[in-house]
Amino acid sequence: MEDTVIMCLDCWQQRMDSIFQTERVLVSYLHPHPHSPLPFSSRAVCQIQLTERVDKTSSKEDTAEIILVAVANHEGQCLRKYIGGQVSVIVEGNKFGNDRKDLPRDSCCCLNHNGGALGVVGCQNPNINYCDRLLYLKNIATLGPIANVGTASYAAIKHLVCNFLSSSIENKTLESLNLLLEGKPTREAAEFLHLVGIPDFGESITSGCVRHPNIVPNLGLLKIDGYSFMLYPKAPYTLENILHYSPGALKSDWHIRFLMYQVLSALVHMHSSGVAHGALDPLSIMLKDSCWCWLSLSDGRCLKSHLLHSGGEEELVGSLSVKVTCCMPHCSCEAMYSDLKLSSSIDWTSDFKRWWKGELTNYEYLLTLNRLSGRRWGDCTFHTVMPWVMDFSVRPDEHSHSGWRDLQKSKWRLAKGDEQLDFTYLTSEVPHHVSDECLSELAVCSYKARRLPLSVLRCAVRSVYEPNEYPATMQRLYQWTPDECIPEFYSDPRIFQSIHSEMSDLAVPSWASSPEEFIELHRAALESDRVSQKIHHWIDLTFGYKLSGEAAIAAKNVTLPTSEPTMPRATGRRQLFSEPHPMRLHSSWRNTHYHHKQEMNTACEIRENGSKTNFKAIEEAEDVNHRGIDYLEALEAAASFCEHFRNLNPCYTVHPQGSIENICEQSTKARAESVVVQAPVHESSCIGLNGLLEYFESEDDDEKGFQELLMWKKKSSCQGSYSEDMSGDIFSMGCILAELHLKQPLFDPISLTMYKEHGSLPGLLQKLPPHVQVLVESSLERDWKRRPSAKSFLESPYFPPTVRTVYQFLAPLQFMASLGSRLQYAAKLAREGALRLMGSFAAEMSVSHCLPLIVDTSSDSEAELAFYLLKEFMKCLRPPAVKTLILPAIQNILQTTEYSHLKVALLQNSFVRDIWKQLGKQAYLEKIHPSVISNLYMLPHKNTASAASVLLIGSCEELGVPISIHQTIMPLVRCFGKGLAADGIDALIRIGGLLGEKFVVRQLLPILRSIASSCIALAYMDKPEPVQSWSSLALIDCLATLDGLIAILTRDAVISELFQDEVCLHVKVLMQKHLDLVVLQVAANALVAVCQRIGLDATALHILPQLKELFDELAFSPEISHGPGSQGLKANVVKSKSDEEAQIVSRSDLVLLLYPPLASLLGIEKLRQCCTTWLLLEQFLSRHYSWKWEHAGETCGTGLKNLYAQRPLLSNIPPSEYNPAKLLLNGVGWSIPQSQLMRTGKNSLNHKQLEDLQSVGGPEVLTSSHKREPWFWFPGSTDIWEGSDFANRAGNLKDELPWKIKASVLHSVRAHAGTLRALAVDGDECTVYSGGVGTGFKGIVRKWELPEIDSISGYFGHEEIVNGICILSASQRVASCDGTIHIWNSQNSKLIKVFSELELSTVSSHSSFSSTVSKVNTEHGTGINAAPLSGGILSNAFNGTLYTCMHYLESDDMLVAGTGCGSLRFIDVAQDRKLHLWKCEAFESSFASIVSSICYCGSDKWQAGTSSSSSSWIAAGFSSGHCRLLDIRSGNLVALWRAHDGFITKLAAPEDHLLVSSSLDRKICIWDLRRNWSAPLRVIRGHSDGISGFSIWGQDMISVSGNKIGISSLSKSSDEQQIFPQKLYAADRSTKNMSALSSICVLPFSRLFLVGSEDGHLKTCC
Repeated sequence: MEDTVIMCLDCWQQRMDSIFQTERVLVSYLHPHPHSPLPFSSRAVCQIQLTERVDKTSSKEDTAEIILVAVANHEGQCLRKYIGGQVSVIVEGNKFGNDRKDLPRDSCCCLNHNGGALGVVGCQNPNINYCDRLLYLKNIATLGPIANVGTASYAAIKHLVCNFLSSSIENKTLESLNLLLEGKPTREAAEFLHLVGIPDFGESITSGCVRHPNIVPNLGLLKIDGYSFMLYPKAPYTLENILHYSPGALKSDWHIRFLMYQVLSALVHMHSSGVAHGALDPLSIMLKDSCWCWLSLSDGRCLKSHLLHSGGEEELVGSLSVKVTCCMPHCSCEAMYSDLKLSSSIDWTSDFKRWWKGELTNYEYLLTLNRLSGRRWGDCTFHTVMPWVMDFSVRPDEHSHSGWRDLQKSKWRLAKGDEQLDFTYLTSEVPHHVSDECLSELAVCSYKARRLPLSVLRCAVRSVYEPNEYPATMQRLYQWTPDECIPEFYSDPRIFQSIHSEMSDLAVPSWASSPEEFIELHRAALESDRVSQKIHHWIDLTFGYKLSGEAAIAAKNVTLPTSEPTMPRATGRRQLFSEPHPMRLHSSWRNTHYHHKQEMNTACEIRENGSKTNFKAIEEAEDVNHRGIDYLEALEAAASFCEHFRNLNPCYTVHPQGSIENICEQSTKARAESVVVQAPVHESSCIGLNGLLEYFESEDDDEKGFQELLMWKKKSSCQGSYSEDMSGDIFSMGCILAELHLKQPLFDPISLTMYKEHGSLPGLLQKLPPHVQVLVESSLERDWKRRPSAKSFLESPYFPPTVRTVYQFLAPLQFMASLGSRLQYAAKLAREGALRLMGSFAAEMSVSHCLPLIVDTSSDSEAELAFYLLKEFMKCLRPPAVKTLILPAIQNILQTTEYSHLKVALLQNSFVRDIWKQLGKQAYLEKIHPSVISNLYMLPHKNTASAASVLLIGSCEELGVPISIHQTIMPLVRCFGKGLAADGIDALIRIGGLLGEKFVVRQLLPILRSIASSCIALAYMDKPEPVQSWSSLALIDCLATLDGLIAILTRDAVISELFQDEVCLHVKVLMQKHLDLVVLQVAANALVAVCQRIGLDATALHILPQLKELFDELAFSPEISHGPGSQGLKANVVKSKSDEEAQIVSRSDLVLLLYPPLASLLGIEKLRQCCTTWLLLEQFLSRHYSWKWEHAGETCGTGLKNLYAQRPLLSNIPPSEYNPAKLLLNGVGWSIPQSQLMRTGKNSLNHKQLEDLQSVGGPEVLTSSHKREPWFWFPGSTDIWEGSDFANRAGNLKDELPWKIKASVLHSVRAHAGTLRALAVDGDECTVYSGGVGTGFKGIVRKWELPEIDSISGYFGHEEIVNGICILSASQRVASCDGTIHIWNSQNSKLIKVFSELELSTVSSHSSFSSTVSKVNTEHGTGINAAPLSGGILSNAFNGTLYTCMHYLESDDMLVAGTGCGSLRFIDVAQDRKLHLWKCEAFESSFASIVSSICYCGSDKWQAGTSSSSSSWIAAGFSSGHCRLLDIRSGNLVALWRAHDGFITKLAAPEDHLLVSSSLDRKICIWDLRRNWSAPLRVIRGHSDGISGFSIWGQDMISVSGNKIGISSLSKSSDEQQIFPQKLYAADRSTKNMSALSSICVLPFSRLFLVGSEDGHLKTCC
């Protein structure tokens, strides 16, 4: 009798329904029986619905997927007895366990897990002695220590799944480790440390109380009559998935080593217990999202001789060969698959031969290909696929051409048409024809709609179930779908029958009388000669060579590639063949020779250089004459094809040699040895904290050499493995390791046979790296006793210390324990310095596993731990790793809508300062700043909004005025009316107070006036209700901001700014009859505040005359003139900022808000003089509000408050509280630059002091002291604000703020005596370096501070003209090039290093050169001396030993310099040393071409764990117009093409696949590196002169040519783009630039750009 219960999908579901008595356990799909193409398996992926939903639907939130393994219960099986076959006492929920008690002779044993309930399990098989019973018990407890034992029921399985999802099963184990870190060692901690190799991978401590972190957790063992079920969690991937669909997920050799280390660690644990895996292959290695490994034990092939069997040889022999068929009686699928000739395991070579000869049907062969490609029966997301062979319009007839489908074209192509596919391919950003799988989940669920539960249809097809929307006939179904077919339409007539009463059966074509007849005819069509002669074309499209390359383009079959090739994937298209698939043998040949003896025998001749298949003489001479030459050619092609793709039959195991008796004897001996070495665990044996930390010490480059590996191989061959079956696991590990590097299997059946018979290893071994080859050869020793043990393998020099330390750090975090426990452990280790001891590289490798824990925190205590852990990682990681790994995680946290304590902690200014210090302000502005602003709108939490507001206020001064305006103020202003929090408005007000009155007047007030005007204009337009409501809310936010800013301004400033054009903004709002009443109420209250601010006289002079018209209108309104019977106007549906405040209900209520306060301020007599309708207004107030004037004055009796009274506006706080210095001391914590102290002092003066200064001549003093205040040159917001499109934008962030370049020169300064050749801007956009010609035609570099546009220092050590500048990330250093490269300190201008390609005899010594530099710097100081203009030509430009250009590789901290002879020199900036030199061959001419520009893609695409970026190429442009594309890892030439007809002046890579080049031939070309390099993707023309350079921001590009600039876009889809160059004008448009422009640099966050000119001027433009 078989051990595993093999069932089909339907029988699995029926069994689940009968056992669990509920529809809430759904079989999703079958885990394929090992390498079998048939729809039978002993393992099923089941979806458990955990909650009952009213609508009978399911979602990811209330369902979980697990793996169920069915095992038959029969006599002689110990597992059955342990589960409860002869149980004396079973306590429900008991767990297999830990503490081994004394086992009595009567075969009873007690198992205990972490103090849980006891269960007594009997094992009375007479064939098992006491020692064996002990071994079996120990093995089960060791491999499944957390497994619950019980009876199968829905409640039991739900309980197990919920426990797993709650991640609390292994809390106690992790708590024991936390106690260890506190100096309290425990037994569980000691055992776990030994499991992960601390202090050693010991074999003496295995009590079975702790699960190994790399063995899949067995959640439960559930018993039912006749069966037992083992429950395992479903991992998202397997190693087979990674190898087939996303090999890039294992990013580097280190990641491969780390994966192998995990698997070996699990094997050491198993082998030490006397258990061999026995079926180790990529499918048995499960991977979690973080690529943490679980070794699967759920396969029926595994552990047969150790757990499932306890009897003699017969049972073991039976277990080694299992017939794959459904074992359930009366199975409806049995008849469907009974005639299939497929074997229980895939042998593609054999199946191909049989198919080619006609012994295997098309249907069967396609099932084999589906299994090889990874497709699964029942899995709607990756279902087995078959071709449509007809359109069902007519009955299939081989003699007619009607109704047959063209198999040379994909179904997608037939459905979409060639014209549409060509258009898609040419216009898509990523060229492709096919945007989806050949068989999508939508199509599969639609095909099987009549058999699937409604919950699946609602989830996959449409949330609202509409039965009439599903195709009703086969012909309609074929016409509707662009996808391929499924095998059920060729085999299962039940697919036509609906189980839903609302949905009719799927109608068969009229030429078929029943579904059974249709299936018969449809299958016959698939097997017909017409299809057989064309099916190889469909195989090429679906599984073969037409999936890639030129063949895919020609077949219009290019699929859309994955966006993240380094992300693991569980599904995808696997290309099985890289050559055309042979056509099936013609029926005229097959019918004659089906049974001819040895038609296609092969024989292999082994040569020293590898294996090569030679075919014997196939037939006698008379057979050859009969078959003809065509047959022989077809036979040769098929044999060659079969030989070429032998690797589709991978082999990972070599069966033990010898008899069954020897195998059993070896296994028993190994298990007995494992018991003998057992010893009790004592807490005193546990290692202490200090000792534990020693195992975390590692160096990034501490890796053993090749000689140490050879010595290890020699030593390990003398030790050997425990047994032959355990050595078989080592053989499998060698095969897997080789495949990870080769990207193809090492062994196939033929090569494995040669290995077993002759000891010949495959020739592929020679392609392995030397260190890998040593390990693989050692693992593949023919004598199994010479193979290393798993422990020896694990301790080999192949694994560097970083692998060990990362594994030991991460292993406890993989336990199924609570998030808080795992964070506590990681934070404690970090606090003790573990991350620092590990080194930056090991911390880098660990952070990706820890970030999910940090992001998922919920409680405040977890948030504190996560915040601490995040800061510790930032301290240990290199800047590129922080930018690539940490910043995206911070973004995710800040962008969540829910409140979290961690989010508030991340918004602290101290944390942001750490980011600035480590990465610079540019990284903060790109990644973090937009997320900070997002926490101020759309109903944010109060604490979060407050923290975000404080952060924005504190950072504005150090960011500078331009950045603050464009990156803080503009985004906040565009959030007006879209739920901007009160703290967002306060941030605007406080930023204005911090930056001063001049800033408010020039920048903020013009914006607010423009917004108010736009909103007022919208009120007159016929706009939808949402737009009107938004405009009202935006106007409210605008008035509230204006109200707060008034407190900052002097009285004269308020009068001059608010009464422009002699109309007060507030009065203008009040005069609008179309605005909502809430807006009018806010405007009225704000106007009263303005009147109080400017005083009695100014109010009477400026405001009362404007209010006269309003009062007259209100006095004669119906509400007032007609008395109390009038009905007040109703307020529009616009919510107030504070719902609890009273609101006016009619326009006449404005009298109440304005008249009494003005009477109190001005006096009643003065007010009556200006208001001729005062009597009507006072009667209205008296009648409705009981208001009466008295000399003492009184406010309105209703007690209505200001709409924003609850908000702490500046207008309600004394001005002295807005001293910027005091504001900083009150919690912001940002330092004030020295340049701002004088202005800050001015701002701290209150209004009375300012007025006193003005009355005694203060303005002159203040003005003179601020003639060159910071950012004096920056224009007002009227020059940069585009208010016209304010109402048309949603007001999000960066993407909504286009940069409209005005080509205006804001400031110009003479920077150099001659040509300004190079520009470089620091990341904070406040410091600029300019390089060019100095006095005496020598090179000079000047450092400028943009706020004052002052040259504060410079470097004067160059002898030639400076042609390039790079700002280095390390230690504030700068590199400048004049033919030699000078590295110097930007703070003190001291030279650090000079690099040159010249001979030592021609270059002055370092000391003399340094003295020269020092002398030059002393002579020149920082002044600019007049000198004749220079053309900027390098005096020795054609000297091949000089550097002509350079580029900085930030991720590697290296410089790449081009030379005059066309070579590339790499320079290690960190170590101050030259690296390799890549020499380039000359082009067509005999002269070497100068490298004129260099570009590297990858600086901000850096990948963790790799030495370089993900986009590993360097592009070099030459003076000849050529471009070279080089592989940065090897220097190999990837591509060479003629890009331009002249000197290439600039290269840039805005994206991984795009390259932009400019040239003196007046063209800019955009190249798509995924396409053909012979033609550019786009050409930009329009310049009349050669293009000196360009600069890119986002999708916009600014180029300079002559004295003009050109603006173009990278996003245009046309092949040709015309730009219209324009000259630069002064800001007032009075003068235009006449000098030729030589260089350009964009300041993207400031929305500015800098240009250098031939006459030495540095121009700041917008």
